[in-house]
Amino acid sequence: MKKIYTSLFAMAVFATASAQGFWEQTAYKGAFPVTDGTAATDWTSGWANFDPENTNYGATTTTVSTDITTNTTWSGIIKLQNKIYVKQGATLTIQPGTIIRGDKTSQGSLIVTRGSKIMAEGTQSQPIVFTSNEQVGNRAEGDWGGLVLLGNARNNQPGGVANIEGIVATNDTQFGGNDDTDNSGVLKYVRIEFAGIALQPNKEINGLTFGSVGSGTTVDYVQVSFSGDDSYEWFGGTVDCKHLIAYRGLDDDFDTDFGYSGRVQFGLIIRDKDLSDAAGDSNSFESDNDANGSSALPRTRAIFSNITTVGPKGDGSIALPVGEKFEKAFRIRRNSSISVYNSLITGWEKGLSLEGNEDNYLAAGADSTTKFAHSNVFANFTSGTVAITASANSFYNTMFGAQMNDSTTTIAQIGWVNLFPALGTTPDARLSANSTVKTGASFPADVFTDFLAVNEVEMFNRAVVYPNPSNGNLTIDLNENTTVRVSIVNMQGQAFDQFEMNGIQTLDVNHLANGMYQAIIEKDNTVKTLRFIVQK
Repeated sequence: MKKIYTSLFAMAVFATASAQGFWEQTAYKGAFPVTDGTAATDWTSGWANFDPENTNYGATTTTVSTDITTNTTWSGIIKLQNKIYVKQGATLTIQPGTIIRGDKTSQGSLIVTRGSKIMAEGTQSQPIVFTSNEQVGNRAEGDWGGLVLLGNARNNQPGGVANIEGIVATNDTQFGGNDDTDNSGVLKYVRIEFAGIALQPNKEINGLTFGSVGSGTTVDYVQVSFSGDDSYEWFGGTVDCKHLIAYRGLDDDFDTDFGYSGRVQFGLIIRDKDLSDAAGDSNSFESDNDANGSSALPRTRAIFSNITTVGPKGDGSIALPVGEKFEKAFRIRRNSSISVYNSLITGWEKGLSLEGNEDNYLAAGADSTTKFAHSNVFANFTSGTVAITASANSFYNTMFGAQMNDSTTTIAQIGWVNLFPALGTTPDARLSANSTVKTGASFPADVFTDFLAVNEVEMFNRAVVYPNPSNGNLTIDLNENTTVRVSIVNMQGQAFDQFEMNGIQTLDVNHLANGMYQAIIEKDNTVKTLRFIVQK
């Protein structure tokens, strides 16, 4: 046992340092604190634009129409013509204040391939802008392609390599590898507007698409507006993101797939009642492990915290048009295990939808298993629409209501400064001094520290426990012929059983009380944890 505890202690120290380097612990829920009367508490100030339809960006001075094969720097006002690939080994540097206008006729798009980099670091006063080349009055979602970043981090597709959707497959569209720390560059103080053109029938690319982008990449202060598909979509990878805005997009705002396991903190989402995807339902969050809902590793299990999302109904006074395709604030399906914390949600027809049997999500090991939706406020939802699942009462009581999620606080009690102005004017999502959510945020140590360290251990990447929940018997199957040490531990760290095993072993766990446990598997200096529930 001593060696097991030593290993776990080392993991916890590593994870705490990692978390301290990313998470900012807040007292408040949502994306913004209480205003102090200055712009300092509004992180959208100075660089974001809530009226790009009517912004005069000036005439282009340079046209880029061929791929980038050597280190290149952009500045001025650029016309982006054709699908432009930043080829392997090349770095594209974009100077602060540069404007890139995507050409509609040639489906202008920028694809940063595996092994290349984009260094797009604007400033608060001089953001970098990707936008439409159409004139004021003619701009709309899907005017040009979008920005695509491809990297060498892991995904859960067969063989670990896939091709990004919406573009004819070539070597330049591939993403995936084994380097979760891969670095695709920097996106900071960047706006992306009117992207999402259909490059093939019904195959749009998103405003900002990530394919297996690694944690060495910096993404901070990015706004996607009027995307013709999803505003942001992550296909696998581990990239962390902060200060994201999704404004008046057409389909989903945050879409996670193929094993994305990064972290996102501080996000503002605002929808337009007249913009939804006619081809399918439009959600704020949509998440799948993969298209088949398999248990392939790595699991889609990103963590989101401090998000403010306003659906098409706004403060509830907006009537939706006939034929609209809006659906849910959170659509979690197909064995996905994303987690959402400390967030404020309003203006959607339905709140949180867990599609499928919730046992799938328990088995998937979503953060602390029962905490994947925690310390959130769902305001102004009709009774019965906040949480939707195959067995709604059980889900609501044990996995939603008991986790400090709140569906009784009103919009007036939240007290946003000015979150519901007319579209096209600047919102203010900060909190008033008397807001009831200026305190109460939760950052549990088991989620915001050691979870990611445990999740990153993939030595025994095919190991499973079943049945889960267990009614008295539990099988541990390593799916490989190797000898390991196993400890059965509860969530407080108390050990009940320790033994060695090889390959597969069935245990009698009738002596364990109902609840959540961990099977800690150790070999040499590698530790993997599988979570399971005893329910007799």
